[in-house]
Amino acid sequence: STLDDLGPVAAFQKAAVGPPRVDGTRVIGPGTNTSSTTAAMLAAADALVRAGVQPEHDLVFAAVAQEETGLVGMKKLYAQYRDRAAGFIDVLGDGRSLSYGAITIHWWKIVAHGPAGHTLMGGMPNVNQGIGRAVDRILQLPQNPADHTVINVAMLQSGAVFNHKPDEGWFSLDVRSLDASAVAAIESQVRGILDTVHKETSITFALEPVQLTPGGQIPGAVDSPLVTTSVAIARHLGLSPALNNSGSSNMNVAVAGGTPAIGIGGERGGARAEPGEFADIPSMMRAAKHIVLLAVTMAIK
Repeated sequence: STLDDLGPVAAFQKAAVGPPRVDGTRVIGPGTNTSSTTAAMLAAADALVRAGVQPEHDLVFAAVAQEETGLVGMKKLYAQYRDRAAGFIDVLGDGRSLSYGAITIHWWKIVAHGPAGHTLMGGMPNVNQGIGRAVDRILQLPQNPADHTVINVAMLQSGAVFNHKPDEGWFSLDVRSLDASAVAAIESQVRGILDTVHKETSITFALEPVQLTPGGQIPGAVDSPLVTTSVAIARHLGLSPALNNSGSSNMNVAVAGGTPAIGIGGERGGARAEPGEFADIPSMMRAAKHIVLLAVTMAIK
């Protein structure tokens, strides 16, 4: 399960005058929404222990931090267990959605450098000319929305006053695809564009990684026991699970490493990262039941 690491959530938690409170079928308070997945996981573990379950395989229950900031906790967990793990279950909800593949998402900050100068000194090179040419050409690269192979430049920043030519600027680059090799190919093309623009303008560029989320597809995953069992459990719990191969969560680390993994998503509450954030108790308990049934189905002799 994920330990919430969104900055606004932490700020609201520090400002709260008391602990979360139960109101009907909700637990209300900053941090409760995502934390409900950890509560569900612990409730499932407690139920298995109380029932005296003796699994053939070890069941490891872990809550990991920094999903939003580089999947740091999951990368540590995966490094510890990858050589002996049969699979990973990313607990994100009650099972209304099930992910079995992962989308690769790479965020870059592309920094441009050139000579500064006053407007009256004018002339080229100009950092903004280099940025403009690079962005225009990058956004003309072939994309394929059918497999989520897309490129986006969302932020551009340079200069501070009207009458000065900046010596530095930058723009963001978001590249993503269900095919990890497509991301690598696009990034190679981007480097080629930056090299060409440098030769044309003398503006230099540097790619700085911001967040590189791994992804991939495991052949046959949709028909694997892990996925088909989870689908059956979701239906048993009264849900109609939607399947997708474009997960973006802790499960990406395992899938990218070639280890079977699924993300159990769905309902868990609302108003995340707001003062009135809440967790839905029935959804939380459905998630706990889903985990228990997966465990006894997949790991018992």
